[in-house]
Amino acid sequence: MRGARTTLRLLLLGLGLGLGLLAVPGAPAARAEEYDYYGWQAEPLPGGGGGRFYSKPPQCLDIPADLALCHTVGYKRMRLPNLLEHESLAEVKQQASSWVPLLAKRCHSDTQVFLCSLFAPVCLDRPIYPCRSLCEAVRDGCSPLMGSYGFPWPEMLHCHKFPLDNDLCITVQFGHVQATAPPVTKICAQCEMEQSADGLMEQMCSSDFVVKMRIKEIKNENGDRKLIGAQKKKKLLKTGPLKRKDTKKLVLYMKNGASCPCPQLDSLTGNFLIMGRKVEGQLLLTAVYRWEKKNKEMKFAVKFMFSYPCSLYYPFFYGASEQH
Repeated sequence: MRGARTTLRLLLLGLGLGLGLLAVPGAPAARAEEYDYYGWQAEPLPGGGGGRFYSKPPQCLDIPADLALCHTVGYKRMRLPNLLEHESLAEVKQQASSWVPLLAKRCHSDTQVFLCSLFAPVCLDRPIYPCRSLCEAVRDGCSPLMGSYGFPWPEMLHCHKFPLDNDLCITVQFGHVQATAPPVTKICAQCEMEQSADGLMEQMCSSDFVVKMRIKEIKNENGDRKLIGAQKKKKLLKTGPLKRKDTKKLVLYMKNGASCPCPQLDSLTGNFLIMGRKVEGQLLLTAVYRWEKKNKEMKFAVKFMFSYPCSLYYPFFYGASEQH
């Protein structure tokens, strides 16, 4: 069997795909699609995640243009089933789409490399996992942002599942070097301004509730910023899971927001447009804007928020995709 006789190291060296392994000068270039694949069973990962047999043999596919998460990752062919046990390209596209906005947040320069190693693994004769150090680097860079919106680092990406660094896993590529400019803004993630009506409506779609309200006072509590709403003059634009007791006295928490600047909250005069999620009984603020009567984009978004075709993206990635 030609594929079985060829070692993984030689394949990687020949492909030269920037996966942390250097090509040997003068070595012949081997293409993954040249190799045959036979009844692959996913190998158990260190720390758990035993393999399973798949209904279809592994195959190599071109990464389609509409797989936005990985189309620009740096290689052209992907392996299916992938390392997250997705067996169809349709399932890969659906699940991967949820992570696209995270790339715009630039929480770590290796985010795309790490995610695509799982969603669209490079096409070789056996699965190539990300190294544990790569997972940990991306997790440490991105989990604080996710935590700001009440989302824990997902179970499927727990780093103990991935192998310790070795020659046959994908290592950190860019470290903490900024891969693209401009640099990430330092203001609170919840205070990043999205100026377009579409952007505002996407935020509204992905929020549990939307309310126009006045803010009575702000306190810092355990690293969070606590916003206490005024008793009167609030208008619920989207109720979602809010109960009467929630709306009687609105208390919202900006996770990890005690020390980062939020220009919108420099003054508490006037009304605010607040969006948020209810997580384990606590109301988390996910976006805040000063209410501006003359802002046509905001006026349009509020008027047509319920008729807007919401996407499937996870809510914690929304906010301004362009950094200031």
